[in-house]
Amino acid sequence: MSTLICGSLAFDNIMVFADRFKNHILPEQIHRLNISFLVPEMRREYGGCAGNIAYNLQLLGGQPLIMATVGDDAIPYLDRLDRMSLSRQYVRQIVGAFTAQAFITTDLDDNQITAFHPGAMNFSHLNKVEEAGHIKLGIVAPDGREGMLQHASAFARAGIPFVFDPGQGLPMFTGDELLEFLRLADYACFNDYEAKLLCDRTGRALEELARQVQALIVTKGSAGSDIYTGGVCHAIPCVTADAIVDPTGCGDAYRAGLLYGIANGFDWLATGRLAAVMGAIKIAHRGGQNHHASRSEIAARYQRAFGSAPW
Repeated sequence: MSTLICGSLAFDNIMVFADRFKNHILPEQIHRLNISFLVPEMRREYGGCAGNIAYNLQLLGGQPLIMATVGDDAIPYLDRLDRMSLSRQYVRQIVGAFTAQAFITTDLDDNQITAFHPGAMNFSHLNKVEEAGHIKLGIVAPDGREGMLQHASAFARAGIPFVFDPGQGLPMFTGDELLEFLRLADYACFNDYEAKLLCDRTGRALEELARQVQALIVTKGSAGSDIYTGGVCHAIPCVTADAIVDPTGCGDAYRAGLLYGIANGFDWLATGRLAAVMGAIKIAHRGGQNHHASRSEIAARYQRAFGSAPW
């Protein structure tokens, strides 16, 4: 079953400042801040929610199709997609724009200062869900505002079930717009902070919002996740990772597990557990797409955690 993943492709530029920000920022001068950090260590990672989700879904044996917009500088990313046999049929290159990218500086206390340039993401509305054939499932992940609105409506019109996953893009939408997303979607996924913001924006309790979709999923980091469905809340425990190295992209790995479970008719306990396994595999590696695991390795990891195999 082909799954259309509407979201971002981005470069993550990660720099390490070998000191502490607090030693260089004077609180009494914060109103006229002008400071530079020497960052001798830097790496560029392939990221973006659509890219990360597709990468993990392919590890599981799914059939992801990415729908995204990139800029003139995207050739290395496009070449990478080709090497991984990830289709870029619905990846649109925007002339005169940069690919979305984050510039993240981390200090020794793991504090971060991040600048994010959306670039070609702002043109995501040029991509049309209707142009993608043979789609049985979709996800609307963080992307340009107009693109997210249009893609959700298009999935609903076509009768294609989809997951609404606004992520860090949630603050772009009003309470009424968020309620409309939930009306259109079949499933919704948030982290615990986003879930609280959703309730605040809409003025409704989470249990009430959960009744608008077949399942509403809330991830809670090391505390696991909750899946609200059919008036029941399934508590999914966190799977112990081999190492805690980098949480970047863990949510996307989790969502790939959700999509695979939904596409293959798993029950919600099995779906949530598979999602948790994917998150645990990812967190032991830096970046959103540097971990590797075969289907048999994923199944063995699932069996060790939960006592039975997922397939």
